[in-house]
Amino acid sequence: MSRPPLEVADLIRAAGTTFYQRSRKWFTWLHLKILTAIVCCRTSVLGGHIDECSDCGHRAISFNSCRNRHCPKCQANARDRWLEARRRELLPVRYVHVVFTLPGQLGPLALQNKSEIYGLLFRSSAETLLAVARDPRHLGAEIGFFSVLHTWNQKLLHHPHVHCVVPAGGLSPDHTRWIAASPGFFLPVHALSRVFRGKFVAGLRALHAAGKLGFHGKLENLTDSAAFAAMLRTLFRADWVVYAKRPFGGAEHALRYLGCYTHRVAISNHRLVALEDGEVAFRWRDSAHHNKKRLMRLPLDEFLRRFFLHVLPRGFVRIRHFGFFSHRRRAALLPLCFALLGQVEAEPLTAASVENAPGMIWTCPRCGGPMAVVERFTATEARLRAPPPQNQRP
Repeated sequence: MSRPPLEVADLIRAAGTTFYQRSRKWFTWLHLKILTAIVCCRTSVLGGHIDECSDCGHRAISFNSCRNRHCPKCQANARDRWLEARRRELLPVRYVHVVFTLPGQLGPLALQNKSEIYGLLFRSSAETLLAVARDPRHLGAEIGFFSVLHTWNQKLLHHPHVHCVVPAGGLSPDHTRWIAASPGFFLPVHALSRVFRGKFVAGLRALHAAGKLGFHGKLENLTDSAAFAAMLRTLFRADWVVYAKRPFGGAEHALRYLGCYTHRVAISNHRLVALEDGEVAFRWRDSAHHNKKRLMRLPLDEFLRRFFLHVLPRGFVRIRHFGFFSHRRRAALLPLCFALLGQVEAEPLTAASVENAPGMIWTCPRCGGPMAVVERFTATEARLRAPPPQNQRP
């Protein structure tokens, strides 16, 4: 894919240091750390390395990446490594995509309590899938799945939701057979919605009782138990949105599908169109009108404000595994799943093989041969090697 003409880093540079001054009311040290990482990514500030083609000897200089998970330029390699590590764990069955979305009225509360609310979103959605799938009236099986948190919509507004990719079936309660879901159907959406709402509201009530929620600004009145209980009652006035796509293809299809969701950031550089007259133009997909592609313009400060809305708390895990894919049960149950499905589980990949897996090797732009690192240099060495500024040349 060709390099985009405009990047988020360019927008941050264009906003200048005054952006931080104008945003002091909500800008934290974590926002500043991410901002700095994005600006420095793949520049001489982080040092770099020299790559040489193993076939023709062509050399190229590359600057190092910041590897921050919020950086649009650093996610492709992280995604490829994660997908390669998961490749041999995917079962030879159809897969289902289920999305659990928080109602909009909980958005302000989520922004003020990201760790607690996003964690509860993971737990309640996972418990919902496990409970409904275990019910003999539905699937009657023990399932496993991956969940990925997204907090944005196409317009970069706050929209917390969890994507779950689930094998269309599971283990019987006695672990003696594989129970496949009916063709074209997995679990009833109405039941998922009701159970999800009940579990999430119960979790909110428990967090409030334990004093783990903070309330600021317009939400200060929710500190009072009676006011918080009244707010919780309003959450039952409408069904919560749970989307379930019809079961699709097998493991390889699931891998490609997962790649669209696992390591996304709020917006990719390729969606940016232009920066003109202090406004950012970017493409977005209108799902209400058959995913028609449209162009949106926002003032630069508003665009950056929306981008930084989606900064996750430090150490927060945004990809989680549940059921027989969970880390504690995977070693015992995954081989059993493969055996019941009549397939031998492949040998797990080592860290070295994942790092050097096919598809993640940079190829030579001249002959297509593999490029290998032959020398590394620090930021200081990069400055010493760089030619002098044009105004200082003889």
